[in-house]
Amino acid sequence: MRQTEILSTVRMLQEENLDVRTVTMGINLLDCADSDIETTAKKVKAKIMLKAGNLVRTCEELSTKYGINVVNKRLSVSPASNLLEGKNKNDALVLARALDDAAGAVGIDLIGGFSALVQKGITPGERVLMESLPEVLSKTQRLCSSINVATTKAGINVDAVKIVGDIIKKTANATKSDLGFGAAKLVVFANIPEDSPFMAGAYLGSGESDCVINVGVSGPGVVKRAIDRLLENYPDSSLDEIAEEVKQTAFRVTRTGELIGREVADKLGVQFGVVDLSLAPTPKVGDSIGEIYQAMGIKNIGAPGTTAAVALLNDAVKKGGAFASSSVGGLSGAFIPVMEDHALAQAVEDGYLTLEKLEAMTAVCSVGLDMILLPGDIKAETICGIIMDEASIGVASRKTTGVRVIPVPGKVHGEYVDFGGLFGAGTIMAPNCMVGSEIFVNRGGHIPAPIQSLTN
Repeated sequence: MRQTEILSTVRMLQEENLDVRTVTMGINLLDCADSDIETTAKKVKAKIMLKAGNLVRTCEELSTKYGINVVNKRLSVSPASNLLEGKNKNDALVLARALDDAAGAVGIDLIGGFSALVQKGITPGERVLMESLPEVLSKTQRLCSSINVATTKAGINVDAVKIVGDIIKKTANATKSDLGFGAAKLVVFANIPEDSPFMAGAYLGSGESDCVINVGVSGPGVVKRAIDRLLENYPDSSLDEIAEEVKQTAFRVTRTGELIGREVADKLGVQFGVVDLSLAPTPKVGDSIGEIYQAMGIKNIGAPGTTAAVALLNDAVKKGGAFASSSVGGLSGAFIPVMEDHALAQAVEDGYLTLEKLEAMTAVCSVGLDMILLPGDIKAETICGIIMDEASIGVASRKTTGVRVIPVPGKVHGEYVDFGGLFGAGTIMAPNCMVGSEIFVNRGGHIPAPIQSLTN
């Protein structure tokens, strides 16, 4: 990859206000394990301070050098459940506070990795971590959690889903004064990626280096403006011509992200991991995934054709990124976090975009049901059913799917909730049928891996 080519791309994109959405340092904490939780906590703080102490300063220096804003500087760690074997829920809170405090000390806004991988079974440490989440997520500020309940190879651990569905309800109720915001820091996955830099699902997988830099480059506004320019000059452009424009734009954006990521890694003396080119929106007008679909010609998001538009965008982004770099990873595609995207949120408010249509869209997007508000009185079993449906899409399609839903205590379908800032605002949604799956969910056990898993 030639430096001059990358710098040329940077100059071309600066006028479109491209930013690097996140530089995320992954840190392996397995060597911090100790029989005494206080000793473990001290080791965790010390290692994070050692590895990440200069992360924010380095990102800011490079932002100045290239004129590209690095919006978020974040951390992900190896699954915290590994440090909780033989421990209890009080110990989990001690560890969580150590992670939260260490992130704050190095100037980080969010830290991921308070995680458990339970797609096939649940160890005592993983159970402790999951059961501690309502207290942990209500008593920390920066800590995010992810639970992987399914993979294509293992199938779906319904017993784990039942625990998590109940935990989501309890976490929302534990943060009732904040409208259930604690649940926004918890995501449930199928086929979780080990190298995603985006929260709340970032963690450092077992196949990763001791310390690594992963970069998330977004840019939905850049893609939308590229489509607008194409259609201004060629208003009768076909969908394959729109896809080509998106692919070329994704190529340029990926090059920019890799430049920043490799320089951060080099200056900090750690390994560079991946560029995650995921079109992740913010609530700002002009920084929306939904606006891209509207630019393509989907006037009302949720109308017939919306799922095809998502598939077109997701595929074109992946193709452009894969051609630009051999280090594309994470999720890389198009997110549809409803609250964080003003156009999607408006479509929900207008009644065009339903939970069922969103589920269809997740079959071809890069994640799943994300940042969705639910009625506070929704049953835990109904949440479990939503998770199982979404996990089934991921397992059968051999792709990542996730569920991040927020049951808002005391609120009902149709009410409006505003979290402010990056997390956005939206209207509470509800499934077409709120009851009727309880017997199925409560059978528990395991949904076996599909025939697609037999690839050896």
